[in-house]
Amino acid sequence: MTVNDAVAKRVSLLLQERRMTQYRLEQESGIQHGSMQCIMNGRNKTVTLSTVMMLARGFHMSLTDFLDHPLFRSEDLELE
Repeated sequence: MTVNDAVAKRVSLLLQERRMTQYRLEQESGIQHGSMQCIMNGRNKTVTLSTVMMLARGFHMSLTDFLDHPLFRSEDLELE
């Protein structure tokens, strides 16, 4: 699994957990719809730290809380 895949999965899990739409996340985070689609569909191969910070802010959580998930602790996580 790539870092982008892990970010997309984490976003999906948080959207479900918080009963939040992707549109609302885009509005809260300031990430444009096209960019969000690229992340969620796996077309974006490199998610920047600033994008992850924007996602965390959109969920009203710290970057540490966003990254504190087993998806990011996996030994199989591919680093580009």
